[in-house]
Amino acid sequence: MTTDSDTPWLTDQEQCAWRTHLDVSRLLMHQLERDLQPFGLTNNDYEILVNLSEAEDRRLRMSDLAASTLQSKSRLSHQITRMENAGLVRRESCESDRRGLYAVLTDEGWDTMRRVAPHHVASVRKHFIDLFTAEDLQALRTSLTPVAEHLRKERGGL
Repeated sequence: MTTDSDTPWLTDQEQCAWRTHLDVSRLLMHQLERDLQPFGLTNNDYEILVNLSEAEDRRLRMSDLAASTLQSKSRLSHQITRMENAGLVRRESCESDRRGLYAVLTDEGWDTMRRVAPHHVASVRKHFIDLFTAEDLQALRTSLTPVAEHLRKERGGL
């Protein structure tokens, strides 16, 4: 690595914090994905099911779902096709905009969500929440909120 005197390199403490964050993020998402595998779901599948289950009439415009899951429209379209084939969601045309489509949670998707959610919550508790005190969780939230707000602003307020 070349050193550039104008580059504000990370201090040892900053580097350690950054790499710990990366390590935890990768390991946690990998573990949560492993814990969803017995249900035939990925983290992306589960996130889509959650978004649809919490939406009015259990449906969202595809563009809104892409934005909320941070996926390109093309990638989401492929994901929804796979989930349609599994009977979890269906697409519906948008009456007010002929070009628009909705992703809709099917009854099977809703049943899947209700069956899997308790297991997912147990996994999140085991591998994350229960490893902290209430004070630690508040400190973590306080520490990470400015980062989340900054990144949402960078994405245009999502």
